[in-house]
Amino acid sequence: MPRGISHSPTGTEIGERTLVVGGDRPIRISTGHRLQHHDGKCSRPHGHNYEISVEVTGEVTQEGWVVDKGDITSIIDEWDHMFLLEAGDPLIEAFESSGDGDSVVVFERPPTAEVMAWNLERALLDRLPETVSDVDVSVAETGELCARP
Repeated sequence: MPRGISHSPTGTEIGERTLVVGGDRPIRISTGHRLQHHDGKCSRPHGHNYEISVEVTGEVTQEGWVVDKGDITSIIDEWDHMFLLEAGDPLIEAFESSGDGDSVVVFERPPTAEVMAWNLERALLDRLPETVSDVDVSVAETGELCARP
């Protein structure tokens, strides 16, 4: 058999692997938010160009991957050009009464980078195939602030 060529293993023979999406070129989304109970300027509505990286660990499927990259990016893209608010924020009602209620994502906790990363991890684990065993998400709000596992 030529060098570098071996039999074609099944997914279970390969075992678990980790797929990194957005490592050197993060996924970018533009999202607005506010931290309602913050004592500083972050309590005002504002936005960021977030950079997101994802690590997905799981069994290699018959298709030859842990998960389709497009499945990951489509879940993250659901937040692009949306406004993230904490449950109970009066801005939720303001968005709804203006006809823009469908542009709001409501979190149970303040929409910080840390909470965003946690919510994305939960969404990815819930919606990716059962062959996925772990998901870690990093969310960079600015060049100075990044939430990682």
